[in-house]
Amino acid sequence: MTQRVALATVMDRLAIDAVITGYAVAVDDGAWSDYGALFTPDGRADYRGAGGVEGPAEEIARWLQETMRLFPVRQHLIVNRRIDLEDLGGYTGDRAEVLADYLNPMCLDRRAAGETDAPGKADSGRPRGATPDFVTGGRYTFELHRAEPGWLIRAVTVHEKWRRTPGA
Repeated sequence: MTQRVALATVMDRLAIDAVITGYAVAVDDGAWSDYGALFTPDGRADYRGAGGVEGPAEEIARWLQETMRLFPVRQHLIVNRRIDLEDLGGYTGDRAEVLADYLNPMCLDRRAAGETDAPGKADSGRPRGATPDFVTGGRYTFELHRAEPGWLIRAVTVHEKWRRTPGA
């Protein structure tokens, strides 16, 4: 592998890592147009492994927007990223697969759940310093393709391994 190819491979890995981080930030911040911009035009998302739906990224963004209203506080972390770049005889191709574990704590919006605000509640309806109502962990499988603007998600699949809910 030449130094130029090695540098290109490192740059591809960093660009892919930025897409995966952008995915987590878009979901956590509710930036649904940013979420959609991370996908190829035919991009799909599959959340059935976590009790959700599957479909074109544009439709899934609308579903997430509605579903995540129940959880105004969310912060999922995507870790242990294993990036497998297409190998074209020592040169990086235009496809990659990423397996990455996630941990996703979320706090329920008490008002959306029909509870009334009480003194000492934060603006989100959560008591200050409260622990998450819902925590889940699992693994993502991302399929990425290199396109004109750079690396984009062609497909993401969620494989939930565990969850903890209130009263569990």
